[in-house]
Amino acid sequence: MTDKLSKPSDEDQHWMRHALELAARAEAAGEVPVGAVLVRDGELLGEGCNGPIAAHDPTAHAEIAALRAAAARVGNYRLPGATLYVTLEPCPMCVGAMIHARVARLVYGAADPKTGAVGGALDLLGHPSHNHRIEVTGGVLAETCAEQLRAFFRTRRQSRTQ
Repeated sequence: MTDKLSKPSDEDQHWMRHALELAARAEAAGEVPVGAVLVRDGELLGEGCNGPIAAHDPTAHAEIAALRAAAARVGNYRLPGATLYVTLEPCPMCVGAMIHARVARLVYGAADPKTGAVGGALDLLGHPSHNHRIEVTGGVLAETCAEQLRAFFRTRRQSRTQ
């Protein structure tokens, strides 16, 4: 079920702020500032921030790091009932991992019209062949999430021209 227009709860905003803090950590490390938090029943199960540059790993996205941490913590790669909060609309790889993990809900901040796989560039969650459905709430603290990314890329472009 996709509900990209629902009003975010106080809890959604709380966890998205936490994800924004993780995104700032990624930025401080020279990575694209994306952060993710996986929560179930109000309990933090896992968190992560982008790290493909430092890890030399194209799969080291914030969502994957959060999913791996949560799965290790609970001792199971299935994470039913969990909500993944991420500052940027997930890519196809991350959406696939969320489906396999049986994440119940996705809450994202900024939309990604170029590579987002939850309605931005394409909608993998809406594909009828999947046997698992993830509830989606998009746009939580969207402007803050988007501005963090815009500022990062603005700074990167300016440093290249100097």
